[in-house]
Amino acid sequence: MSQPPSCCQLWSESARGFKAAGTGGAGCCLLSVARVCQKKLPWVSAVLSQDVRPLVYGNCMAGSVVDLFSGGGGASTGFHAHPDFQIVGAADAQLGKPSSGNGTLDCNATYLLNIGIEPVEADLGSIDPSALAEKLGIKDSPTVLIACPPCTGFSRTLAKNHLEDDHRNSLVGKTVDFVAEFEPQILIMENARELVMGRFNVHLASLVEDLQHRLGYEVKPEIHFLNRFGLPQKRERAVLIAVKRGLPLRTLDDLWEGYTVDPKATHVRRAIWELPALKAGGASTADPMHIAPAIRDKVVFERLNAIPADGGSWFDLATHPEASQLLTPTMRDRLAKDDLGSHPDVYGRMWWDRPAPTIKRECSHVGNGRYSHPEQDRLCSVRELAILNGFPANYTFAGSINNMYRHIGDAVPPLISFQLAALASWILGGAQPNPDNFIMPNTHLRPSDVVRI
Repeated sequence: MSQPPSCCQLWSESARGFKAAGTGGAGCCLLSVARVCQKKLPWVSAVLSQDVRPLVYGNCMAGSVVDLFSGGGGASTGFHAHPDFQIVGAADAQLGKPSSGNGTLDCNATYLLNIGIEPVEADLGSIDPSALAEKLGIKDSPTVLIACPPCTGFSRTLAKNHLEDDHRNSLVGKTVDFVAEFEPQILIMENARELVMGRFNVHLASLVEDLQHRLGYEVKPEIHFLNRFGLPQKRERAVLIAVKRGLPLRTLDDLWEGYTVDPKATHVRRAIWELPALKAGGASTADPMHIAPAIRDKVVFERLNAIPADGGSWFDLATHPEASQLLTPTMRDRLAKDDLGSHPDVYGRMWWDRPAPTIKRECSHVGNGRYSHPEQDRLCSVRELAILNGFPANYTFAGSINNMYRHIGDAVPPLISFQLAALASWILGGAQPNPDNFIMPNTHLRPSDVVRI
C-alpha cells in the first residue's frame, strides 16, 4: 500500500490552493489536499468520484460546474483554474458557420485538450434538458451552471439584427429549462450588450421573469467594458448573475469595489510585446500557437505593408502614391463620399498603447477588422489574439487555423471567468477575494497591476 504524502509534500504541491486558503478558510486547504491525494492515491480518486455534489469545508465551497454552449472552454477555464471548483460536464453543438452545420467547429477538441473533459455534442436548442443531464451523467445539482448562448443574433455589428429577431436569440429563454432541470445555486450568463439594451431584449426580460417568479432566483444583469477588469481589449459585454434566493447577490462591480487597473496593463504593448517576431505564414518553433496565416493575395499583402504602423487604417492609403492599386473599389467610393462606412477598421493595425478592439468570431483575416499586428505585416497570431482575449499563455487550440481563431473570438475571456469563479466562491460563503486571488495566473495581468482607489 502506498504511503500518504507528507504535509510538506502537500504544502509544496498545493501551493496555489493553500494561498487561496489564506482568505478562503480551511476548506480550500482540504480541497487542495484532496486534489493532490487524488493523483497519488487511487482510493481517494474512487471516493471523490462517487459524489459530485458541493462539499462544504468550513466557510469554503468546493463546487461542481456545468458549462453549456462551452465552445473552446473560455468560461470553463476560469473555473477550472480556481481551487474552489471542478468542471463536471459541458455541452456544445460545435456549429461553425451557419451554413456548415453542427460538428464543424472542432471546439470540443480544444476544450478536451485544456479542461480534460470531452463535451457532449448536442443541439442545445432542441435537446430535452433531462436527456442532456443523462448524457452528461449529472445526477446531482451542480453548484454553478454556465450558459452563454451565441451572441451573433444580438450583435449590433450585423445590420439585420436591428430589424430581425435571430432564431438563435431564443436560446436565452431555453436556459430557463436547463436551470429548472439542473437547479444550480448560481447561474452565469455572458453575451453581447444588446442582450440587455438591444431591440430584442424581450428574451432577457422573459428569462429574468421566469428565474425570479417561477424558479426562485435573484437576478442582476450588468453591462461592462471588460478592460475595466484588466482585459487588454475594449470588449463590451453583458454579464448576468443569478443566485438561489437566500444567497447574497453579488456582481463584478462588488468584486472590484475599491480597486482599479493600471491603464497600461490593458494595452496591447503590455500583453504581446515580448512575443517573437513572425512573418505571415510563419510559426514559432517554441510555441506552436504563435502562428499566423499566410497572405497569398499579393495585393492584400501590399495593402497591409503600405498601412502605417501603430494604428494605421485603410483610409490612410488615400494619399499613398499607389492608392489606385491598393484601394478596393468600395474603399475608393467611401473616400469619395467622405464616409468610412460601418466597418472602418478593416485592414487596420492595432495600436500599441491602447487596448485591442473587440475580437470577434471571424478574426482570421486582415480584412475582417483591426486584427493586424501593430508593426509586423501580418495578422496577429493565434497566441497573440488568445492573450488579448484573456487566455493563459499556455492554452492550446485544436482544429484548422480558422477554427482556432473562432474559438478565441467566441470565448468568454478566461481572465474574466476566473474573476467570476472568485465571485461565485464569495457568494457561496468564502471570504471576500482580493487581487491576489481573483487575478488569473499565467495571463498578462498581475495582482500588482491592480491598485486601490
